[in-house]
Amino acid sequence: MKDIVLLYENCCIYEITILTYFLKATESNLIYCSLDGRNITAMEGYTIIPDAALSEISLSEVRSFIVPGGDISNIGQDIVYDCLKTLQKAGVLIGGICAGVDVLERAGLLHNIHSTREDAFDCVLDKNIVTARANAYVDFAIETAKALDLFEDEADLMETIAFWKEFKRA
Repeated sequence: MKDIVLLYENCCIYEITILTYFLKATESNLIYCSLDGRNITAMEGYTIIPDAALSEISLSEVRSFIVPGGDISNIGQDIVYDCLKTLQKAGVLIGGICAGVDVLERAGLLHNIHSTREDAFDCVLDKNIVTARANAYVDFAIETAKALDLFEDEADLMETIAFWKEFKRA
């Protein structure tokens, strides 16, 4: 199964860096895609070479789909919304952080879902959808990793929380 990150022009990579680190550290099959497969320039100013175009992703092979924040006017397209709806129906874990939450909302995924759009929390997991505010990138990474069962055990989870949230040395 594949973990997909949707990249787009002026997306905000820092919001998903810890999550992608967790995915790579656990040898997940992490795939970066863009709408057309072309390179994108992140909000932080560097160029990223995607692995595939969104249309090349076999949705039946997707375990999770992550939408970072940024200038979402670049991805407000039916191909994105249709993809998200299909993945939600299949029970795939879908995550959106910052403006990525707006993408999930515009796709109609947040109906009857607790999310950061309506709740006062920084990060919410409900019915296979993780939403987070921009400043909650550590919580987003941990909640998504928990939902994907990336931690070896409770001790691994607690060590991760201590390191990333409490800044305790390992």
